[in-house]
Amino acid sequence: MSANKAQRDMIMSEKHNHRRWNGQPGHYEVWYLTTNHRASETGFWIRYTVEAPLPGKGEPEAGLWFAFFDARDPARNLAMRQLLPADAMTATTGPFAVSIGESQLTNGSARGSLAGGGHQARWDLSWRPSPTTHLTLPSLMYRRGGLGETTVLAPNLAVAMSGAITVDDRTFELDAEPGGQTHLWGRKHAYSWAWGHCNAFAGHPGAAIEMLSVRLFRAGRVLPPLTILTLYLDGEVYRFNEFRHVVLNRAEYGTGYFGFSATGPRVRIQGQFSCRPRDMVTAPYVDPDGEPSWCANTEVADLRLSVDRRVGLGRWHEHAFIEAPRCGHFEVGGRTRDPAITGEYSTFGGH
Repeated sequence: MSANKAQRDMIMSEKHNHRRWNGQPGHYEVWYLTTNHRASETGFWIRYTVEAPLPGKGEPEAGLWFAFFDARDPARNLAMRQLLPADAMTATTGPFAVSIGESQLTNGSARGSLAGGGHQARWDLSWRPSPTTHLTLPSLMYRRGGLGETTVLAPNLAVAMSGAITVDDRTFELDAEPGGQTHLWGRKHAYSWAWGHCNAFAGHPGAAIEMLSVRLFRAGRVLPPLTILTLYLDGEVYRFNEFRHVVLNRAEYGTGYFGFSATGPRVRIQGQFSCRPRDMVTAPYVDPDGEPSWCANTEVADLRLSVDRRVGLGRWHEHAFIEAPRCGHFEVGGRTRDPAITGEYSTFGGH
């Protein structure tokens, strides 16, 4: 790749983080990052958000969210959020940044702090920005700024994060830990969904997977899952994220699991994220039209994944088997709360 092309790609990657909201109602927008501290088997989920309800459904709000997951001692998990009037958020494009008070996200860094309910969290992280943006959805869905009810992409899908995160009396020093940063925006969440991500596979430092399965509500009925995924492994890119792939892609998800498969003429990918219910926390969401949903998330799941290949119409043969113990990131969301997930966010502020 030429130096000029690399520079152009990095500029475009940063542009994909630019804020889409300019005051219009009926819009929600999220920038989030996830990462792990592998030595302690802990994980982190940090979100910067803005919500602009439809008229009569509430006032616009900015949100700062932080969740900590301890696979060895889930009793120490912590999740909290602060809600503020939307004008507490500022956004710039040259260079990109979104700020909520003193907390800020750029294309190559995140810093912030939250305190309340007897707990506190602080983070100060940096990474080398990715030269390209990962497009999660079918390419058609990015036309005209996003054709779907929600548009999602990852300007920094798989990066090495360094810095420090403090949770109460514990400080975690990150030295090139695997992480990712994503940007999404839209007007409504899916009826139900499962998301999965990992770039911390044991023995495969360059591997990464990003996937999404959604069930839509159309014409009075809930449609079957529509599943897409992309796997980066050993210099190969296995893309199963176009509409033509959805026919053969499969997914099942529920309390503490997200199983999936994607099949093409020569390659098949199968895997599962799994965790205990106590490894998850529930995040409450409200769509701009006022309809609520709930998202059960973890950053310390186990992920096992196999890649099979075949020649012609012959038998499938295992090409690779990779694992990410306590480093898988996934969530399951929907219109009803999962009663098995008792961990939840503490909320401070709000209207």
